[in-house]
Amino acid sequence: MTIAFNRRAAALAAATLAASLFLPAAHADDAKPRVGLVMKSLANEFFKNMTEGALAHEKKRGDFTLKAVGMQSETDFDAQTAAVENFVTQKYDVIVIAPADSRAMVAPIAKALKAGITVVNFDVALDPAAMKKAGLDLAFVGPDNRAGAKMAGDELAKAIGPGAKIVIIEGNPGADNALQRKLGFEDAAKQGKLNIVASQTAHWETEEANAVFTNILTANPDIKGVMVANDSMALGVAKALDAAGKGGQIKVVGFDNIPAIRPLIKSGKVLATVDQFGTDMAANAIDYGIKSRKDKQPLKGWVKTPIELVTAKNLK
Repeated sequence: MTIAFNRRAAALAAATLAASLFLPAAHADDAKPRVGLVMKSLANEFFKNMTEGALAHEKKRGDFTLKAVGMQSETDFDAQTAAVENFVTQKYDVIVIAPADSRAMVAPIAKALKAGITVVNFDVALDPAAMKKAGLDLAFVGPDNRAGAKMAGDELAKAIGPGAKIVIIEGNPGADNALQRKLGFEDAAKQGKLNIVASQTAHWETEEANAVFTNILTANPDIKGVMVANDSMALGVAKALDAAGKGGQIKVVGFDNIPAIRPLIKSGKVLATVDQFGTDMAANAIDYGIKSRKDKQPLKGWVKTPIELVTAKNLK
């Protein structure tokens, strides 16, 4: 009897050990919060760098697991909605999101919050009126886009002088950062007494900016400057200027300080950009989300992140 019992106990112990050896690898991370990072277009170098920064941060901290997703294009709002809904279905702990549309993303975010998920809104602020209507009070982690755009616009105004004709190339009309950057450019134009002859969206996209600006330049060959709401579009503008034989003659300012814009600043084809430290932005937002969930204290208000004007003088 004793021998049989010991054999059964040994068999049970062996089975238990075998089961533990073949548990899925993810099981070891069950105690770690799972963070879903939802960004805009991964075709944009800014968000590629952001992804790399977030993954490096996951490795450095080691106390959370990360899944980063993005859209194929800057206007693929349905993909962002689907990404948030997938994270809700999979019961993630934290969602960190840079909304492509400040109003359209309020509903899926409200659904996530209702499911008990901690949500951090970063980079692009959600629309206050839409949030109020949905009963949300969510913090924003991100830069002062209006102030940053004004810094770039002031640099342009200083370079071309009062009375000069300029163009604004805008981002997505539904995104708050696009609106704020446009307002910042307009602030600089008013203060510098510049003449805005055209202001048109290119939806953050390089090729669309190239086409849009080519048409504007044809209609306004005497413009002296271009204020562009992000560097991806500034690349398209610079390409159009090169094609017209005016590269470096018409001054261009952008926003984001992506690696691809730096050679153009160095060569004089782009006057300035604004660094909003995108590599660190998602990482910081993730930290806020994890801390907020751990402390059971919702993050509120505006957590401002740094901005810096980048010109040939301080280019790194």
